[in-house]
Amino acid sequence: MPQKSVRAGVVTGESYKTLVDAAKTGGYAFPAVNVVGTNSINAVMEAAAQARSDIIIQLSNSGGAFFAGAGMADSFQAKVLGTVSAAQHAHLLAQHYGICVAMHTDHANRELIPWIEALLDEGEKYYEQHGKPLFSSHMLDLSADPIDFNLSECARILERMAKIDMSLEIELGVTGGEEDGIGSEFDEAEDNSKLYTQPEDVLRAYNLLNPIGHFSVAASFGNVHGVYKPGNVKLRPEILKNSQSLVQKTHSTGENPLNLVFHGGSGSEKAKITEAVGYGVFKMNIDTDTQFAFSAPVGKFVNDNPKAFLYQVDPEDGTPYKKLYDPRKYLRAGELGVVARLQEACEDLGSKGNSIAEG
Repeated sequence: MPQKSVRAGVVTGESYKTLVDAAKTGGYAFPAVNVVGTNSINAVMEAAAQARSDIIIQLSNSGGAFFAGAGMADSFQAKVLGTVSAAQHAHLLAQHYGICVAMHTDHANRELIPWIEALLDEGEKYYEQHGKPLFSSHMLDLSADPIDFNLSECARILERMAKIDMSLEIELGVTGGEEDGIGSEFDEAEDNSKLYTQPEDVLRAYNLLNPIGHFSVAASFGNVHGVYKPGNVKLRPEILKNSQSLVQKTHSTGENPLNLVFHGGSGSEKAKITEAVGYGVFKMNIDTDTQFAFSAPVGKFVNDNPKAFLYQVDPEDGTPYKKLYDPRKYLRAGELGVVARLQEACEDLGSKGNSIAEG
């Protein structure tokens, strides 16, 4: 176990910074897994405990809304309350899994800035009561807007977040594809030059944001949400290296001064993942693969027990099927699918066996 350690549970403030620094120093990264309910949150924590890896749990706006319940009439309220509820769930249970959990939100574009501000309202209340924020980090994805607006709005929000020991994740360049309504479907036939962030833009962000507070950068190096045919997505991790080198040279910092994030990690080449982690990536988003990892075992369970999903009692021989159509049976199968897939992710990212949690 590394020398530095922090208390098990949801980590925020200085503990979150320690977690990020441990990953960068140790040459590994954390899976950042999108969740939609208690089943997926619990599966992520179980996976982390099994791998002895710390982990990042995150919610999109629609994931938060689903957590609150699809029947809630006020969709904006659902996005806020569901996201808050998910964070509270993790705060209650994460310590008992014996690992460190960072709570993030994912992709908030210009239209979703009010969602982030409402979450900060809740975070400030939580901070007053507990001396720590509800979330470790929020993300503003304003990469579709002019860079001047992107950076100025990120600075405005970070000013507020820094007061309650939170970190901000920003995006420069455009991660291709669509995730939970943000972005648009990736066209494999197009020239996707916009998928590559310019190091000079990353330097601009560092110059503005570093004096304000802690932040991370989702810099695009050809990564795309979803899974596409091999060879159609051209990852260029050297862009991350060039951005780190420019900031290091300009500000005379140590190696890899930027906290970098890899979006669209599902289905990526393992060699490219390893290379990106070597350039200071501490977080890789994984959503598409874990969705399939949950759904495939559920589908198999249904296919293996078809009558249990048609009849409570077999009409031919009177066999009762309650033990099979009990939702806990197939939901647990889905959870175990996620647990298994995340063992592979922790192995690929090098976080397996590297938890810094204590107590």
